[in-house]
Amino acid sequence: MRFIKTLAVASVVTAWMAGSAAASTLDAVKEKGYVNAGVSGKVIGFSAPDAKGKWTGLDVDFGRAVAAAIFNDPEKARFTPVAFKEAFTALQSGEIDILTRNTTWTYQRDTKLGLEFVGVIFYDGQGFMVKKSLGVKSAKELNGASVCTQAGTTTELNVSDYFVSNKMTYKPVVYESADEASVIYDSGRCDVYTTDTSGLAARRSTLSNPKDHLILPEIISKEPLSPAVRQGDQQWSDIVRWVLFALINAEELGITSQNVDEMMKSTNPAIQRFLGVDANYGEYMGLTADWAYRIIKHVGNYGEIYERNVGPATALGLERGVNALWTKGGLMYAPPIR
Repeated sequence: MRFIKTLAVASVVTAWMAGSAAASTLDAVKEKGYVNAGVSGKVIGFSAPDAKGKWTGLDVDFGRAVAAAIFNDPEKARFTPVAFKEAFTALQSGEIDILTRNTTWTYQRDTKLGLEFVGVIFYDGQGFMVKKSLGVKSAKELNGASVCTQAGTTTELNVSDYFVSNKMTYKPVVYESADEASVIYDSGRCDVYTTDTSGLAARRSTLSNPKDHLILPEIISKEPLSPAVRQGDQQWSDIVRWVLFALINAEELGITSQNVDEMMKSTNPAIQRFLGVDANYGEYMGLTADWAYRIIKHVGNYGEIYERNVGPATALGLERGVNALWTKGGLMYAPPIR
């Protein structure tokens, strides 16, 4: 999910860099007793409350992993729903400690807005969803179609570029929110709904008749989704970045929430380092030696989080694809802990 401009970001960045950059986010988080993560709150599989009001999703579990590393308690993560227009301002103002809101890592956001993206948690790309009754099997057959999308997002630019480059025309049907756009699409007032493919899968699961809709095979953009923090606090960005890397490394090492206690006895040097058995790597970030153990014990590794929230057995039904480990033909790769 993406948006091009955020109102008032520049003034917030200026004020923040002038004053609060020197403050330790870790100390502030410890003092208040929880990590506040900004999330979408409406994307099934990434961040949404379940029927009992409990937050669930891949982005939510990442917030819990950060809390587990710091407090040894994943429940010391709180989740604040933030709209597209407010997300970056909420991070810069200190309202949230982490932005883990299925947000695309882009050049402008990384260099212009005072943000630091810590690493890709989900490789995504923009796609198209249509009703099966339309009889369309490929995006190349969408000439003249009406296309629903959300205002202010880069999906508008991507879809325009796609139709122009393929010498096709289309009628844009633009709405302020993703909720509104998907409702309009479901009602039949446009032929096509476009957003990230993960978002399409999430939205399809909420439609009146999900099985009547098809996500077309074409991917028309790169959307590397990444958690973000404020620039200027190296310790905090290191913590959030290495929580992500720990999740990926644990899967590669075969360490899971179910076997992590047994793995403490492993003679594999890489596993010993990871779990803090033979050295205190956590001290470099102001954490305990068992910071990575805490993450996996409470939340699981990246593969467990993926399968639990967006995998084939969930409502989204997403295969790992490019989000598989590099050792299995995917793009998921993390620097080693050593």
